[in-house]
Amino acid sequence: MSKTGSREERELVKMLWNANCAAMRAPASGGATKKPLPDVIAGNGSLYLAIEVKSTSSEKIYIKSEKINGLKEFSDMFGAKPYIGVKFLRKKWRFICLEDLHITKNSNYRVNIDLAFEKGLEFDELIGMGKQVKFS
Repeated sequence: MSKTGSREERELVKMLWNANCAAMRAPASGGATKKPLPDVIAGNGSLYLAIEVKSTSSEKIYIKSEKINGLKEFSDMFGAKPYIGVKFLRKKWRFICLEDLHITKNSNYRVNIDLAFEKGLEFDELIGMGKQVKFS
C-alpha cells in the first residue's frame, strides 16, 4: 500500500472512468485546504459520489470524526452520495455507507475487514451495475 493512499486514489479514479463515470482526485484533500473535500469525486449525470479513500495492510482502519463530518458536509452541498472506499491488502475494494461505520469510544470511526465485507458494496454495486435481482 502506498503511504499516502494516492496510488489507491488513482486506481479508483481509473476504475470509475472505465465504468463510464467522470472522476477526479481532489488535489486539495488531506488538509491542504480548510474546505472539506473528499479524496475522489465522480459522477455520470445520474449518480454522484464523494469518496474518502482508505487503505491498509492491517485489518482495521481508523478515521477521524472531522473527516467523516467533512465528507457529509461536502456531499450534502454537492448532492453526492458519501462513501468510505476501503482497500485492504490483497482484497477487493469495498465501499461503506457512513451509517454503517463503527463509532469508537472517542467518537471517531473504525472499519474492520469483517464490517467491510459484510456491509460494504462491491464496485459494481456502487456504480449501479451489480444490483441484486430478487425473484418472486
